[in-house]
Amino acid sequence: MKTRLHSKTTRQEPLADLTGRLRKRSRRVTGPRQAILETLRQHAHPLTNKEIFAAMPKGNCDLATIYRSMHLLEEMGMVKRFHFGDGAARFELVSEGDDGHHHHLVCVRCSQIVEIEDCFPHELEEAIAARNGFKAITHKLEFFGVCPRCQSP
Repeated sequence: MKTRLHSKTTRQEPLADLTGRLRKRSRRVTGPRQAILETLRQHAHPLTNKEIFAAMPKGNCDLATIYRSMHLLEEMGMVKRFHFGDGAARFELVSEGDDGHHHHLVCVRCSQIVEIEDCFPHELEEAIAARNGFKAITHKLEFFGVCPRCQSP
């Protein structure tokens, strides 16, 4: 497997730079949007809308505002949506110019999420596509298991 580097620099990207990306696209920088971006900056793994809501200071915004904001941020390419098979969409920040492509290892007991940097070579994607008559191809791959903490008695 070839390693594709996923940029983790977004989390260190200052909030002012993130809000600047909103302004550049003529989007309002509201208090709730700033709080959502800051919450995502502070977490090293994808979060659900409810986890974002729970991590924010109380009274900053309601859950409906988070859902609307995440939809906007996803449309703008500022966050990437992940699905881990439990019915909940999770989001994480994406650096400007980064496609956010990477994979995860998810604990089936406690839901701990670990980012995986390894990825399949582009040649393998092309071979699979050609063998099946497809052209443009990408992939999503998530691994599931039991983390070391959950393995302990």
